[in-house]
Amino acid sequence: MLDTSAKMLEPRISFELPPEREAREPAEERGTGRDDVRLLVTSAQGHIVHGHFCELPRFLQAGDVFVLNQSATIPAALTALRPNGEQVQLHLSTRLPADLFLVEARSAKVGAQEPLRLAGGGLVEFLTPYLESRRLWVARLYLPTDFFSYMGRYGQPISYRHSAGRWPLATYQNVYAAEPGSAEMPSAGRPLTQQMLERLRVMGVEIAFITLHAGVSSLERDEPPFEEHYSVPAETADIVGRARRTGCRIIAVGTTVVRALESSLDAKGRVVASQGWTDLVITPRRGISAVDGLLTGFHEPQSSHLAMLEAIAGRDAITASYHAALSRGYLWHEFGDSQLILYALPKPMRAA
Repeated sequence: MLDTSAKMLEPRISFELPPEREAREPAEERGTGRDDVRLLVTSAQGHIVHGHFCELPRFLQAGDVFVLNQSATIPAALTALRPNGEQVQLHLSTRLPADLFLVEARSAKVGAQEPLRLAGGGLVEFLTPYLESRRLWVARLYLPTDFFSYMGRYGQPISYRHSAGRWPLATYQNVYAAEPGSAEMPSAGRPLTQQMLERLRVMGVEIAFITLHAGVSSLERDEPPFEEHYSVPAETADIVGRARRTGCRIIAVGTTVVRALESSLDAKGRVVASQGWTDLVITPRRGISAVDGLLTGFHEPQSSHLAMLEAIAGRDAITASYHAALSRGYLWHEFGDSQLILYALPKPMRAA
């Protein structure tokens, strides 16, 4: 049940997520394809519409801009060995400058300057904890070949306990992914197929791209989001700027897109071409000015992402939508159902 009895110091919604609401396999294993998921549509005015993902075009219109994160997922899970033969599961979260990495040691304690052996003659050396993190370490990898070749041979896609099995890397890729770098899939766009994107183009929705390499998500319930590398190209900044001038809507596909666009605002609040590292944390107090809506999945209780959702639609609307999702049996996690959050629904749908 949703906990709305008290205002939390941090702008996050708390609720219990029953195990049966966790999507344990990809949609194509449960149904007819990766787009065979439910769609809950929410407006800031509190309107809720229940539907299917194939109905997405109903809620969009000519002139809308759909912004996608084209970062591709890498197989970022590795198994390391201590000198005594103990296995340590590693998740490589973020590739840093100077051949350094942010690494999460799963269910194991590691120490500074501790070296662990990797398959194929590789080595990982833990250097220092990352900022205030309780799990992330700055580490150096010594690999016998280039990083992407090595990970392609020895890495596995990151998966968690809610997953019912191991799935190939293609399962964790969006159909429009182009630039490898995300430890975990920017999963909001997973239900999008090439056919759906073409439907949107035909109806006059403009498609634009950013890149933000997402790190591990396992920290979000305990720690604030950490730095991630992003790029907003000039073409996308121009498309967004034109939409703003003509009164058209910008819809972000995923919280990573919101973070990238908001990190690219200039002093006048305009999205401009930029790239670099962002540590931006979006809350209702900060607000959002770069987008008018968000296509996303359903997020963990007390997740920092929920604060971003509140910044778009407000606490009451998001609380109501999550209550509806829980009561109607929507599914969570990367293989789960979708939510479209808009400032306002089209008029004919507001009574639905």
